[in-house]
Amino acid sequence: MNAPANPFDLQLQPNDAPVIHGPGFFTGLSNAEYHSGPGISKSGLDLVAHCPSSLPWSKAAPVDEVKTKALDFGTALHCLLLEPHEFDKQFIVSPEFNRRTNDGKAEWEAFQVEHDDKIIMTADEWRQLQIMLDSVQAHPTARWIFEQQGMNEASIYWTDEQTGELCRVRPDRILIDHHIIVDVKKVDGLDRFEKHVEEFRYHVQHAMYCEGYKQHFGVEPQLLFLAVSSSVSAGRYAVDVVDLDPDWVRRGHELYREALETYHQCRVNDDWVHIRRLERPGWAVRNDERRLS
Repeated sequence: MNAPANPFDLQLQPNDAPVIHGPGFFTGLSNAEYHSGPGISKSGLDLVAHCPSSLPWSKAAPVDEVKTKALDFGTALHCLLLEPHEFDKQFIVSPEFNRRTNDGKAEWEAFQVEHDDKIIMTADEWRQLQIMLDSVQAHPTARWIFEQQGMNEASIYWTDEQTGELCRVRPDRILIDHHIIVDVKKVDGLDRFEKHVEEFRYHVQHAMYCEGYKQHFGVEPQLLFLAVSSSVSAGRYAVDVVDLDPDWVRRGHELYREALETYHQCRVNDDWVHIRRLERPGWAVRNDERRLS
């Protein structure tokens, strides 16, 4: 185990400049520092699982800065729920401009220039976010999650015993007294969440986050997904708190180990030149079967 005698003593103040050299528990890392730091994360393993070449590509490929400033409801909701003190640093609500007039266009352009460092949202988008936030508070279990003593956006680093690789996770929220990890997910309708688990490999996230927590704290945690719909149903934005059944958890652990082993082999051999095999989709195979029957 990598756990210190009292792991919650390893907290950093926001103004500290932490340097990650190995295993530990850190609360002073910004999101940018975490993602640019050492070790392999779940998102990195997702790239490896897709094709190992995707991992170095993700670090070297240019970024379209204009596109990254488009409003992402998931990011905005995440910030409001977990880091509300950071919201005004990242987002700003635009006043109404009549962009059908020359004056309105000029005012809008000036507003964009003045707040070029922030993501601009409309008043209607802000209204929707407020309702989504209130919807979370209206759900008894979701409200309970935020009433408990907890830590948001802490980072856990540990050394994997089988591969020797430094791994890292950044749980949205940890409930200290209950050994519960909570991850917030924005979904376009709760009826699609099961599909999202497979599509975005949330079961792999479940495995890696629980492994990191156990390696550091010596306790097997429970991981809950707090799902918030961005689509209206009967005038409401639905909220649900879910966990995964054991079969899903087991498969997620298998995929996590497979991707970590692939990453390890690629790294030690410095072998990142890979070609992805594209398989025929199931619907195409079924079409062939129907034509032949």
